[in-house]
Formats: sequence, structure tokens, C-alpha cells
Amino acid sequence: MTLSSCAPTQAVAGVTVTPVLIKVSAATARGQNVTVQGRYLGGPSTAKVLLGADSSGVGGYALPASAIISWTDSQIVFTIPSNAPVGGSWMFVQVGQARSTGLPFSVSQ
Repeated sequence: MTLSSCAPTQAVAGVTVTPVLIKVSAATARGQNVTVQGRYLGGPSTAKVLLGADSSGVGGYALPASAIISWTDSQIVFTIPSNAPVGGSWMFVQVGQARSTGLPFSVSQ
């Protein structure tokens, strides 16, 4: 008997699972790599990372696809672009129409 993953998928019979951010590496400078851990993070063709949003997820800078190093359903690794907003704010992942929980994150110069 073979069991497939028991984790829920992004959409099950019309029910959308909210992406969840669990942990992000420490504040990082432009040009440095960041690792984000979470659940239900989709993939680079269906989702985007937002930096610089407010605590409710409004606004933000969408990372370009060229900044993504790797992306799985549970981890994203990316490089902070040279034009990313500097300062303390929030990070979110938008998967389709579902916005993740947010995590405080700072970009330094």
C-alpha cells in the first residue's frame, strides 16, 4: 500500500487553503539571500513574494521572477533585488487570490 501526502493541497473541492509563513531569515541587505519557510506556498508560476507591505498585507513590492533561487510548497529562497524597498515592514506570499499570513521583515542597504 502506498500513501500519498496527507497535507491539503492549495484547493480542495473549491476550498482554498491559506498560505502560511512560519519563519524568515534575519533582516538582510540588498543582494543577499533570504530563506522563507511556510506551508502551501504554491510555486513561482502561481505565486509571488511581496516585501514592504503593511501589517494587513496592503501594498508591497512584488519580487521579480529573476530574484527567485528556488521555490517549493514549503520553502522559498530568493535574492533581495537592488531596488527593493529599504526598512522595516512585512512580507507576504500571494498564491493566486489567497494572501499568506505575514511576517515582519526588514531590508537594509
